[in-house]
Amino acid sequence: MSPPHIAVYGATGHTGRLVATGLRDRGRDVILAGRDAGALKALADELGGAPVHQAALDDQDALRELAARASVVIHCAGPFTHTGRPVAEAAAGGGCHYVDHALEQHHTAWMFDAMAEPARRQGITMVTAMSFYGGLGDLLAGTVAAGMTDIERVVTAYAVSGWRLTTGARRTAELLFADTRRITYTDGARHVGYVEPRNAVFPFPPPLGPRTMIAPVPFSEVVTVPRHVAARRVEAQLTAHTFEEEQAFTSEHVDAATRADSDFTVAVQVITGDGGRAGQASGRDLWRMSAVASVEAAVRLADGGGPGPGVYGPAEAFPAEAFLRDLERLGLFTLALPEDR
Repeated sequence: MSPPHIAVYGATGHTGRLVATGLRDRGRDVILAGRDAGALKALADELGGAPVHQAALDDQDALRELAARASVVIHCAGPFTHTGRPVAEAAAGGGCHYVDHALEQHHTAWMFDAMAEPARRQGITMVTAMSFYGGLGDLLAGTVAAGMTDIERVVTAYAVSGWRLTTGARRTAELLFADTRRITYTDGARHVGYVEPRNAVFPFPPPLGPRTMIAPVPFSEVVTVPRHVAARRVEAQLTAHTFEEEQAFTSEHVDAATRADSDFTVAVQVITGDGGRAGQASGRDLWRMSAVASVEAAVRLADGGGPGPGVYGPAEAFPAEAFLRDLERLGLFTLALPEDR
């Protein structure tokens, strides 16, 4: 019996192509899905043949037909502020497991608030925020904080150079940084409202060293991390120079090899009243890291390795350290974790 099909919605975008190729490399049957039938057919030809499924975001019948054809759908077409709801609802309606690449706080919160009951009712697993931004920080926070108590603060810090935004990523960034109703997590509770950005310094270990950061940045950790780490404050930060690099916003149409030329270190501090722990992951090509993470998640769900019906963040859905170690073995990054966990 052949493995079940895994659908990739937004398959013709940069991340979608990486996901589709990664699934094929794992020997999985893939359905290429999205809005542009011609582009889907061209991608199918590039991959040596694959079924395609055209489905616009406002065509709920077509989206449900996609869910009915697959065991898992990986949603790659941002901004998820606009695209997340119809695909997630169709997956639940069609009884199909779901993984998305969202980093948007409000979409992630909506997934937990609105989709938990439909997912349980349908017996499906929905994993949100399985992305580089937000997702890698969540997995690291779950790993570093394991077994700790009386946690004052969790900080996830992203040092990124050479990030070249796709059209979808640029639109997502514009939406995120224009949002005046940001979600924060302070004093052990979620808050929504205007946040005044500030400059901070994060002490990355050598050879990177301390870096000036934008803090906080509106990533999904403030929603996902408190679900599995009992902390009084959660915050994400991003190196200030990341958006100062000229190519970040002028590189929508570069080739795949150029887009892959990014360097990253994602570090986590878990701070308690009498000390704390830190850990990090360093690698290249944040797009590939994000794509392969979603492939790993989808394959586990397709093979019955999920946590059961419901909505989960990355570190809730899978054992955090084991999942990170599997990604490290695939060459996506190098981990540096505390020994006293």
